[in-house]
Amino acid sequence: MDRPWASSIKCIFLLLKQKLLKELGNRWLPYLTPKDADFHQLWQENYSKLILREASRIPELLHKEVQQAFLTLRKHDCLFQDLVRIKGKNLLTPVSRLLIGNPGYTYKYLNSRLFTVPWPVEGSNIKYTEDEIFAACRAFFKLNDYLHKDTVQALDKLRLIKSEQNEDSTVFGMVPELSKSDLDMGDDMELKKRTTYNLTLLNYMDPQKMSYLKEEPYFGMGKMAVSWHHDENLVERSTVAVYSYSCEAGPEVIDDGEQSLEGRNPAVWHVGLKIAWDIETPGLAVPLHQGDCYLMLDDLNATHQHCVLAGLQPRFSSTHRVAEVEFEWLRQFWFHGHRYKKCTDWWHLPMSELEGLWKKMECVTNAVLCEIRKEGWLVEQKNEIITDLLAWLTTRQELRMEWCMRCQSRIAQNLPEDQRPICWPYWEDDDPEMPLPFDLSNIILELQGQLLKAKP
Repeated sequence: MDRPWASSIKCIFLLLKQKLLKELGNRWLPYLTPKDADFHQLWQENYSKLILREASRIPELLHKEVQQAFLTLRKHDCLFQDLVRIKGKNLLTPVSRLLIGNPGYTYKYLNSRLFTVPWPVEGSNIKYTEDEIFAACRAFFKLNDYLHKDTVQALDKLRLIKSEQNEDSTVFGMVPELSKSDLDMGDDMELKKRTTYNLTLLNYMDPQKMSYLKEEPYFGMGKMAVSWHHDENLVERSTVAVYSYSCEAGPEVIDDGEQSLEGRNPAVWHVGLKIAWDIETPGLAVPLHQGDCYLMLDDLNATHQHCVLAGLQPRFSSTHRVAEVEFEWLRQFWFHGHRYKKCTDWWHLPMSELEGLWKKMECVTNAVLCEIRKEGWLVEQKNEIITDLLAWLTTRQELRMEWCMRCQSRIAQNLPEDQRPICWPYWEDDDPEMPLPFDLSNIILELQGQLLKAKP
């Protein structure tokens, strides 16, 4: 389930965004690119936990395997637009995605949970539909291992720099003005926890096939492929590592008449960064060329926001994360239809087992209902049980109705057949195998009535 405070935080962010846009009026905030003289100084002073690894620093064989893996997955139609929910609306993402990672892991964003196509970890016995898909998953597993090691080295270097800054400040009689996040880089076990990536979210987008892309609203950076955001549902202070690949040769400059004299080159993909809700510090737009990587170290994902600025070429990315393991799986899994069968049947067994446990939960709920209907209960004791039961049943009913509506939406029904959402678990009320009806409305009304009768 969603955390109980998640919706409140989203409302706060929306209010902050509206307030920020109102303060800006018709003016743009400043931002810098490598063309600006102060670009590297701004990066060092305000964005030092963003690390860029140019393609030339990464092994050529790894480039070849990863880039071929992207193309293989696109060839086999394994990248999907996700049906997400934003501000109460069902929308298809402009970016096509696939989650690859440790067996049994998931990643949730925008009210949609993705399930990993397992990569071949040691000791696993995973069956893939095609040998090429196996090779692609293995390539991303290799990339994941490489980025993990690179991230640990980058954090060690950052920790050393912070330590030297403290020593220099002390020598010259200065009191270092460092935040808790600058000082608390964690011990070796903590660093391992924050850098052991358990999955990667692959993205693909062709901006030339998009009828509409949003304009960046604060700095005037141009067209965005992904709006400003913090990555969600990650282990606290964990690093995010991103590999970028523009998959087809194309122009990296546009006609002089179309290109602004200032700002970023709109033909080149960029990652944009800004300090969250800060209108004083200039933003940063860092160009991403074929095979470049960048790391968002430590708490950068929490203190800053980032966006992806569209270039002209189609682009893949592999975004490696340390995701939290959460619940709420059954309906989310079937909401994606049969898409995962294109790659593997790995999820068939755990989903079958989970459904069995869920049916036991229904039986236990029915047993409690039968027991509470019997005579002989003390009023206070009975009311306490009914109150707790009502809270659970009400939440269960709300989620069932919400997922039914999402599965039946027009946009969901227009998806290709193998991707069309399936409302499951679902059963008719007269199903002899199910102890409770699918629609819990009458049971909820019955329990509410019992509470009203018990009131003096």
